[in-house]
Amino acid sequence: MATLIRKHWQMISVYSFTHFLVDFACAFLMFRSIAAAPDWYLYVLIYNFCAFALQMPLGILADRWNRNFLIAVIGCLLVGAAFGLGQVPLAAVLALGLGNALFHIGGGIDVLNISTEKMGALGIFVAPGALGIYFGTSLGKGDNFPAIVILLGLVVLAGLIIAMRRKKGKSYPQNAVFSLEIGNNYQLLIAAICLFLVVCLRSYVGLALNFPWKVIGNWGMILVCAVVFGKVAGGFAADSWGIKRTVFFSLAIAALLFLFPGIPPAGIGAVLLFNLTMPITLWLMAKIFPGAKGFSFGLLTFALFLGFLPLYLGLNIPGGAFCFFTLATIASLLLLGLGIRRIKL
Repeated sequence: MATLIRKHWQMISVYSFTHFLVDFACAFLMFRSIAAAPDWYLYVLIYNFCAFALQMPLGILADRWNRNFLIAVIGCLLVGAAFGLGQVPLAAVLALGLGNALFHIGGGIDVLNISTEKMGALGIFVAPGALGIYFGTSLGKGDNFPAIVILLGLVVLAGLIIAMRRKKGKSYPQNAVFSLEIGNNYQLLIAAICLFLVVCLRSYVGLALNFPWKVIGNWGMILVCAVVFGKVAGGFAADSWGIKRTVFFSLAIAALLFLFPGIPPAGIGAVLLFNLTMPITLWLMAKIFPGAKGFSFGLLTFALFLGFLPLYLGLNIPGGAFCFFTLATIASLLLLGLGIRRIKL
């Protein structure tokens, strides 16, 4: 794993920082400019559809085109362009959502291409998004943070992605020949369905969780850090201890800790452990569709979108019903177990 990180540290670093800034920029603009629009509730749906559901068809196009760095750059520039469309909320939301989707697909495929045998780099790449959303939301609700800083950051990072691609030259990782074929292996189809359902559950749980103490002191920030470090740790844990062991122990302990929602350390630990499986599910889906990594990435972000819909439609968990999160974690463990058994590792 250390060899992989050293060999591709530039790609991992640039894409991870850009992931933070892209998600920061999207959350910032949504709350700085779009939140005041009369149709705010509709714009939230449109943004999430473009940013998450559209990654699946865009991923197929990216798999075929094999210009991942350019797709990521276009995504960054689209997000930046949205800042000039604040007076036309629908246009701004479309630019934000599509830009977000394109960056994630471009960067995600490149990181998946170097993560054929190890998951640590994938965990590093996916983790900063939660931190970007947290700070983007916080600063977007205020009036002091200058948007020009975000725009300059997006341009600089887009330039770094291009420079990184030129420096790598012929050694830059290429996409596999596009294919969605899994033959007559229905076991892999079952595995893909299991992974898809796990991400639907993770999305819903992540959005529905509302610990009563998170608004006190710094617990809210610590909770976000638990999400971030959980995703990072998940990749390294799976590389070091194996996928099956990591999945079983992380989710089993998380299920137990969710039974004590009133104790902050227990809640923090549950969230951290629950997020360990994030890079694992993505890596496994790419194993099922090795000739369509962009499609794999987009398939799971579509699952994220589906997990968002119940809460958007008002289907919330009753206050205090934390036993649901334990049951959802156990269900995730069973589904992952069923899926992993059907994938040749």
